[in-house]
Amino acid sequence: MIELDTAVQAVLWDMDGTLVDTEPYWFRAETELLAEHGVPWTPDQAVALVGNALPDSAAVIRAAGVDLSIREIIDTLIGSVINQVRTEMPWRPGARELLADVRSVGIPCAMVTMSEQPLAEEIARLLPAGTFEFLVTGDMVTMGKPHPEPYLLAVEKLRGTWGDVTHDRVIAIEDSLPGLASAKASGVVTIGVPNIVPLPLDPGHTVWPTLAGRTAAHLHELVSAR
Repeated sequence: MIELDTAVQAVLWDMDGTLVDTEPYWFRAETELLAEHGVPWTPDQAVALVGNALPDSAAVIRAAGVDLSIREIIDTLIGSVINQVRTEMPWRPGARELLADVRSVGIPCAMVTMSEQPLAEEIARLLPAGTFEFLVTGDMVTMGKPHPEPYLLAVEKLRGTWGDVTHDRVIAIEDSLPGLASAKASGVVTIGVPNIVPLPLDPGHTVWPTLAGRTAAHLHELVSAR
């Protein structure tokens, strides 16, 4: 039996690269945009943007030679990725299964992503209704990942509905270095699941090679150990 004082109170899910494998879609969107402006773009440059806030990534692309505003770059990239996910949704191994198991035992979940609301809603609508209590998206915060603001906002919103939610009983699942940094700085229990970018082993977070085979019981074990 799980003791109430060691139970997980909520799970916060990153989206790109964690819930869905959309990073290749972002890479394609970036490459096509830069090609239209005659600017070369390498895989290493694309990987360097993984997990960053969209305005930060757009600023890098603009500095590389794309003569558009930050807002125009963001809108172009998001539009491309939305079109690609409508063709095929690349779910990450074990993500939907763990999400369903967590919800089946009554643990609230929320999405915390640097993608903006239109793309986040596009993906959330493909999951069962009520899967997420709410979405925290990049256009809702002043400071994006790796700043802790997105996760601090998520905990604040959880408290608005669920009352006494404590950081050490909330779990964040991330796939990127900026995402890990954001979650850890907010004080929540942090799991890294590598995708495009290798994640270091560190006492401040737990690394799982995959979410496949993981259940709510594994999440409770992490909170209990902490």
